[in-house]
Amino acid sequence: MGRGRSAGIIISIISASSNQLGAASGSLAFPVIGPVGVVAVRQLVAAAVLLPLVRPRVRSMTRAQWWPVLLLAVVFGTMNLSLYAAVERVGLGLAVTLEFLGPLTVALFNSRTRISAVCAVIAGTGVIAIARPQPTTDYIGIGLGMIAACSWAAYILLNRTIGARIPGVQGTATATGVSAGAFLPIAVLIFIDKQPDTAAVLYAVAAGILASVVPFVADLLALRRVPAGLFGILMSVNPVLAALIGVISLHETLGAIEWAGIALIVTANALALLCSRARSASQPDADASVLAQVGGSKL
Repeated sequence: MGRGRSAGIIISIISASSNQLGAASGSLAFPVIGPVGVVAVRQLVAAAVLLPLVRPRVRSMTRAQWWPVLLLAVVFGTMNLSLYAAVERVGLGLAVTLEFLGPLTVALFNSRTRISAVCAVIAGTGVIAIARPQPTTDYIGIGLGMIAACSWAAYILLNRTIGARIPGVQGTATATGVSAGAFLPIAVLIFIDKQPDTAAVLYAVAAGILASVVPFVADLLALRRVPAGLFGILMSVNPVLAALIGVISLHETLGAIEWAGIALIVTANALALLCSRARSASQPDADASVLAQVGGSKL
């Protein structure tokens, strides 16, 4: 049992690291194909892997099943586009940290306790630290990060609805396919217009593999070995990993106040997940997927 949990923890960290390395890889292709091109390639890669693996039964889906799937497909595009556009403007660490306000909000709303109010204050302080007014503040980039946060919150709520109506991950796989289909003509136009070199294409494909495919598989393996609540708490380190990877691989710079803001939001997220974990102890199976998404699992 101990070995299984240790393996699950290691897999969880690998998942989080892969996710942020994928975002960093995608950012290297921004100068050639831009965030839109990278997101298009990422969605196509995710669909190419996920659809054959899951084989969703789309012909048997009802209208009540289709509408949240189509909404989720829209959210996929909005979430990834806004995140990558934010990464281009404010850097990987700050963009990912702001995006985590989405799942944090869901966790706080589910909790509704005094501790959740404290978490909200901590997170708000972190946002103020990151977005404090100064001549170099990129308000557009911060706004894009907040849009990504709202999209992630919508992603969680829609997956909750889809999970109750469609078995397994068929709904998520179908939404990924719909999103990829919408991005396909965009990808074709970008590739015809920009004619990217091999390096840019490989960076974008790596983003799809590292930020979508590897985390998806790793998260499934990890959730078989560790409780969903613990998994979510482990995924709370994503902003820290994003900041470190941004500094090391992308040569981004963060001041002491930005690091403090990241630490505050990570702390608020971990505390909120601890509250959610305590509340869901009596119904772990029902809340497992939601806690996982709150913690950091997304395509």
